Amino acid sequence: METAAPPNNEWEINNLPNKLTIFRVCLIPVIIVCLILNLTEFSWILDKKVTFGYIAGWTFVAASITDFLDGYIARKRKIVTVFGSFIDPIADKFLVVSSLIMLLALERLNVIVVIILVLREIYITALRLLAIERGVTLPVANLAKWKTAFQMIGIPMLMPNDQPWGLPMPITGKICVYLAALISVYSAMQYSLGLVRKLKEERKKKQELKKDKKEQENELRKEKDIEEQQTNPSSESES
Repeated sequence: METAAPPNNEWEINNLPNKLTIFRVCLIPVIIVCLILNLTEFSWILDKKVTFGYIAGWTFVAASITDFLDGYIARKRKIVTVFGSFIDPIADKFLVVSSLIMLLALERLNVIVVIILVLREIYITALRLLAIERGVTLPVANLAKWKTAFQMIGIPMLMPNDQPWGLPMPITGKICVYLAALISVYSAMQYSLGLVRKLKEERKKKQELKKDKKEQENELRKEKDIEEQQTNPSSESES
């Protein structure tokens, strides 16, 4: 005899997706410290800068993999928790924004590109909060997935600032991040138009419900008036 699966506890923290998210948060300081060491000019660090860059890059890759895995496992096992819904997007944004700022400090990215990507993250977060407040959902656009892919490929390639086996990693990384910036502008417009459309649809539904309710009230009032008219003559005839 099979036993029923226990109900999902939305306040639970001790599950695999949340553990992966917490692990990702713990990896962020490792990336930041390695890139800060690249900014220093201590004699003992000069010949190790590329190594620390590789550590930062591979740590970023590991963090990106945990981002994919926690979402995949949560969907497959149908795990939805308040903690995960809150901390997962924050971890993603801290990972990307902190890495972009450090690459800007290392002069490996253009300031305009970094501003575009950071502002886009803030803007989309604000849109999603507005959507939640209005009771609508914003599905992830396909272009946004491409933006994330280019971003996650380009950022770690810029961290070592090296060309292993003659591979042009810095140039390839810049191209990927610049493409992510271009896509982010267009996808932000898509999200904006999508939210406006959703809000209009929601407003139209509310107006239709209000109209239907008013019509029902009018019908009930008419029926009541008819009943009163039918009962009044009978009472007069009896008198």
